[in-house]
Amino acid sequence: MLHRSFLKAGHTPTLFASFLYFDLSFMVWVLLGPLGVAIAKDFGLDPAQKGFMVAVPVLSGALLRLVAGVMVDRIGPRKTGVIGQVIVLTGLTIAWLLGVQNYSQVLILGLLLGVAGASFAVALPLASRWYPPEHQGLALGIAGAGNSGTALAALFAPLLAKAFGWGNVIGLAAIPLAVALAVFVLFAKDAPEQPAPKKLAEYLDVLKVPDAWWLMLLYFVTFGGFVGLSSSLTIYFNSEYGLDPVIAGFFTAACVFAGSFIRPVGGALADRVGGVRTLTVVYLLAAAGLAIASFHMGSAWLALAVLMFAMMALGAGNGAVFQLAPQRFRKEIGVVTGFIGMTGGVGGFYLASSLGLARKLTGSYQIGFLGFAGLALLALVALVGLKNHWRAVWPTLHGDDPVPVRL
Repeated sequence: MLHRSFLKAGHTPTLFASFLYFDLSFMVWVLLGPLGVAIAKDFGLDPAQKGFMVAVPVLSGALLRLVAGVMVDRIGPRKTGVIGQVIVLTGLTIAWLLGVQNYSQVLILGLLLGVAGASFAVALPLASRWYPPEHQGLALGIAGAGNSGTALAALFAPLLAKAFGWGNVIGLAAIPLAVALAVFVLFAKDAPEQPAPKKLAEYLDVLKVPDAWWLMLLYFVTFGGFVGLSSSLTIYFNSEYGLDPVIAGFFTAACVFAGSFIRPVGGALADRVGGVRTLTVVYLLAAAGLAIASFHMGSAWLALAVLMFAMMALGAGNGAVFQLAPQRFRKEIGVVTGFIGMTGGVGGFYLASSLGLARKLTGSYQIGFLGFAGLALLALVALVGLKNHWRAVWPTLHGDDPVPVRL
């Protein structure tokens, strides 16, 4: 997959630093999900409260991605990333030292963890600006595979919580994050060509372009489904199949790894056959997987297989969306990444909170899963309607670029 032309085209140390920064930031971002069973037990939370608890960091991260996207375009991704990491490290340390005493404080912690979720709007432009259009899918797929950090949280947080208490896991999480910050400072570099700073109002101009909204919808489904499930599955496997939180964490990690490491494959496939063609298949498979998952499986293992299938489809879709975005918005990729990433996070908030609410109101997660499967089909219909227009118009937008648009 890593051809010689790809290795020569960009800056490998920056790509690695972007991945690691993104990976461990995502680990911290979804930390409340794997800890959710223990937190809920201590504070006596109902299913809706558990769903909202794991959804708050997702929404916070979504909104802060927009802030990070603007900062990336104004001061550069490297400085923005360092600022964000320092804020998260400081917050984790304070929360660990003072302790989290009630549900309200858990939600406040969730808001802080959203800063780690905003790393998306830093890592992807940092990598993207080093690579030409023909390598965008693979480069952004590799950097974006850092969402595998959610699997690290699912694997280790329940184990550490069982050994040391969930409150101490908050402090322990700061250790790998500090390592990632050191690597980021040492190896990450801004690309030589950076966009000139704009007035703040000018960053909103991209919202006047309908294509920005369509890309936001596409990512609402793919990334929203991925991060919403990543945040919720430990609680889901525990409540639906009675799995021990540690085992539920292992099951969640398997789903997340499946979705994370197929992201570069989705990006590379989009580079080869086009993002539109790739996403067409993605939405069909994701809708099917989520619809099947809405029914209570005969065993946790069968549920795991179905959810891994759905997560792989969503993960490939994440890579494919970001093969399309730089082709349409090359000069505005920082702020566009912020808007698209924000919308993806909002999708995750919707899914995580709707699953918890569905369980509370109906005693089943089915409505939550089916609702998101319907959104995947809606995205598919939109994509089918847009593809001919995009293929006709996008190649004319960058006439000075000899590399053709690949849709």
